[in-house]
Amino acid sequence: MAKDLILFSSDFALIIKKTKTMKILIIDAAREKILLGLILNKNIYTGTFINSKKNYDKLTILIKKFLLKNKTNLDKIKQIYVNRGPGSYAGIRNSLSIVKAIHLSKKIDFYSYSYSDFIDEKKTENELNNLKNLRELPNLCNKFNVKKNLIKPIYLS
Repeated sequence: MAKDLILFSSDFALIIKKTKTMKILIIDAAREKILLGLILNKNIYTGTFINSKKNYDKLTILIKKFLLKNKTNLDKIKQIYVNRGPGSYAGIRNSLSIVKAIHLSKKIDFYSYSYSDFIDEKKTENELNNLKNLRELPNLCNKFNVKKNLIKPIYLS
Protein backbone atom coordinates (compact mmCIF):
# COMPACT_ATOMS: atom_id res chain seq x y z
CA MET A 1 0.00 0.00 0.00
CA ALA A 2 1.32 3.47 -0.92
CA LYS A 3 2.38 5.69 1.97
CA ASP A 4 2.96 9.43 2.09
CA LEU A 5 6.51 10.66 2.36
CA ILE A 6 6.76 13.83 4.46
CA LEU A 7 9.79 16.07 4.08
CA PHE A 8 10.32 18.78 6.69
CA SER A 9 12.24 22.00 6.40
CA SER A 10 12.43 24.93 8.76
CA ASP A 11 9.79 26.81 6.77
CA PHE A 12 7.34 24.18 5.49
CA ALA A 13 6.36 20.55 5.29
CA LEU A 14 6.13 19.06 1.83
CA ILE A 15 4.02 15.98 1.27
CA ILE A 16 4.92 13.81 -1.69
CA LYS A 17 2.55 10.98 -2.46
CA LYS A 18 4.06 7.80 -3.80
CA THR A 19 2.20 6.65 -6.85
CA LYS A 20 0.50 3.31 -6.47
CA THR A 21 2.19 1.05 -8.98
CA MET A 22 -0.16 -0.86 -11.22
CA LYS A 23 1.15 -4.15 -12.52
CA ILE A 24 -1.82 -5.99 -13.93
CA LEU A 25 -2.05 -8.95 -16.29
CA ILE A 26 -5.24 -9.43 -18.34
CA ILE A 27 -6.03 -12.80 -19.95
CA ASP A 28 -8.95 -13.25 -22.33
CA ALA A 29 -9.07 -16.61 -24.13
CA ALA A 30 -12.87 -16.73 -24.42
CA ARG A 31 -13.22 -14.97 -27.76
CA GLU A 32 -12.05 -15.12 -31.38
CA LYS A 33 -8.45 -14.31 -30.48
CA ILE A 34 -6.53 -14.83 -27.29
CA LEU A 35 -5.82 -11.41 -25.81
CA LEU A 36 -3.07 -10.78 -23.29
CA GLY A 37 -2.89 -7.34 -21.76
CA LEU A 38 -0.38 -5.82 -19.40
CA ILE A 39 -0.83 -2.58 -17.50
CA LEU A 40 2.44 -1.32 -16.07
CA ASN A 41 1.77 2.00 -14.37
CA LYS A 42 0.72 4.31 -17.21
CA ASN A 43 1.72 1.97 -20.05
CA ILE A 44 -0.51 -0.63 -21.68
CA TYR A 45 0.88 -3.53 -23.71
CA THR A 46 -1.20 -6.07 -25.61
CA GLY A 47 -0.63 -9.24 -27.56
CA THR A 48 -3.11 -11.27 -29.57
CA PHE A 49 -2.80 -14.87 -30.65
CA ILE A 50 -4.81 -17.20 -32.85
CA ASN A 51 -7.56 -18.92 -30.92
CA SER A 52 -6.60 -22.55 -31.52
CA LYS A 53 -6.14 -25.81 -29.63
CA LYS A 54 -2.38 -25.51 -30.15
CA ASN A 55 -2.31 -22.10 -28.46
CA TYR A 56 -4.55 -23.26 -25.59
CA ASP A 57 -2.09 -26.07 -24.94
CA LYS A 58 0.78 -23.60 -24.73
CA LEU A 59 -1.02 -20.68 -23.06
CA THR A 60 1.45 -20.62 -20.16
CA ILE A 61 4.31 -20.33 -22.67
CA LEU A 62 2.51 -17.50 -24.50
CA ILE A 63 2.01 -15.67 -21.20
CA LYS A 64 5.66 -16.11 -20.19
CA LYS A 65 6.94 -14.90 -23.59
CA PHE A 66 4.51 -11.96 -23.51
CA LEU A 67 5.72 -10.90 -20.07
CA LEU A 68 9.40 -11.29 -21.04
CA LYS A 69 8.84 -9.30 -24.23
CA ASN A 70 7.51 -6.48 -22.04
CA LYS A 71 10.42 -6.77 -19.60
CA THR A 72 8.50 -8.15 -16.65
CA ASN A 73 7.61 -11.48 -15.04
CA LEU A 74 4.98 -13.02 -12.77
CA ASP A 75 6.89 -12.01 -9.65
CA LYS A 76 6.18 -8.36 -10.50
CA ILE A 77 2.47 -8.80 -11.27
CA LYS A 78 0.11 -7.60 -8.50
CA GLN A 79 -3.27 -8.64 -9.96
CA ILE A 80 -4.66 -10.78 -12.79
CA TYR A 81 -7.95 -10.23 -14.60
CA VAL A 82 -9.32 -13.20 -16.55
CA ASN A 83 -12.40 -13.34 -18.79
CA ARG A 84 -14.67 -16.15 -17.59
CA GLY A 85 -16.95 -16.04 -20.64
CA PRO A 86 -19.25 -16.58 -22.28
CA GLY A 87 -17.14 -17.98 -25.06
CA SER A 88 -14.88 -20.81 -26.02
CA TYR A 89 -15.06 -23.68 -23.53
CA ALA A 90 -11.44 -24.74 -24.04
CA GLY A 91 -10.14 -21.18 -23.86
CA ILE A 92 -12.06 -20.38 -20.69
CA ARG A 93 -11.16 -23.68 -19.01
CA ASN A 94 -7.45 -23.32 -19.79
CA SER A 95 -7.16 -19.66 -18.85
CA LEU A 96 -9.04 -20.16 -15.56
CA SER A 97 -6.90 -23.20 -14.69
CA ILE A 98 -3.70 -21.28 -15.38
CA VAL A 99 -4.82 -18.25 -13.37
CA LYS A 100 -5.82 -20.45 -10.43
CA ALA A 101 -2.42 -22.19 -10.55
CA ILE A 102 -0.64 -18.81 -10.62
CA HIS A 103 -2.75 -17.69 -7.66
CA LEU A 104 -1.87 -20.79 -5.66
CA SER A 105 1.84 -20.71 -6.45
CA LYS A 106 2.56 -16.96 -6.52
CA LYS A 107 -0.22 -15.67 -4.23
CA ILE A 108 -1.37 -13.17 -6.89
CA ASP A 109 -5.00 -12.11 -6.51
CA PHE A 110 -7.21 -12.56 -9.55
CA TYR A 111 -10.56 -11.24 -10.71
CA SER A 112 -12.71 -13.41 -12.95
CA TYR A 113 -14.90 -11.03 -14.99
CA SER A 114 -17.45 -11.29 -17.76
CA TYR A 115 -18.53 -8.47 -20.04
CA SER A 116 -22.07 -9.18 -18.84
CA ASP A 117 -20.92 -7.98 -15.39
CA PHE A 118 -20.73 -4.48 -16.86
CA ILE A 119 -24.03 -4.51 -18.73
CA ASP A 120 -25.23 -1.34 -17.00
CA GLU A 121 -22.14 0.47 -18.18
CA LYS A 122 -23.54 0.70 -21.75
CA LYS A 123 -20.22 -0.28 -23.22
CA THR A 124 -19.83 -2.91 -25.89
CA GLU A 125 -17.26 -5.67 -25.72
CA ASN A 126 -15.27 -4.02 -28.53
CA GLU A 127 -15.18 -0.70 -26.67
CA LEU A 128 -13.83 -2.38 -23.56
CA ASN A 129 -11.12 -4.16 -25.51
CA ASN A 130 -9.50 -1.26 -27.27
CA LEU A 131 -6.21 -0.09 -25.80
CA LYS A 132 -7.66 3.04 -24.23
CA ASN A 133 -10.32 1.16 -22.29
CA LEU A 134 -8.29 -1.85 -21.11
CA ARG A 135 -7.16 0.44 -18.32
CA GLU A 136 -10.82 0.71 -17.22
CA LEU A 137 -11.14 -3.01 -16.51
CA PRO A 138 -9.90 -2.90 -12.87
CA ASN A 139 -12.16 0.09 -12.14
CA LEU A 140 -15.17 -1.63 -13.73
CA CYS A 141 -14.53 -4.81 -11.73
CA ASN A 142 -14.38 -2.72 -8.57
CA LYS A 143 -17.48 -0.69 -9.47
CA PHE A 144 -19.57 -3.78 -10.23
CA ASN A 145 -18.23 -5.75 -7.23
CA VAL A 146 -16.46 -8.51 -9.12
CA LYS A 147 -15.22 -10.73 -6.32
CA LYS A 148 -11.55 -11.42 -5.76
CA ASN A 149 -10.31 -15.02 -6.20
CA LEU A 150 -13.73 -16.38 -7.18
CA ILE A 151 -14.46 -18.25 -10.42
CA LYS A 152 -17.90 -18.67 -11.98
CA PRO A 153 -17.30 -19.67 -15.60
CA ILE A 154 -19.91 -18.96 -18.29
CA TYR A 155 -19.61 -21.44 -21.14
CA LEU A 156 -21.44 -21.32 -24.44
CA SER A 157 -23.12 -24.63 -25.14
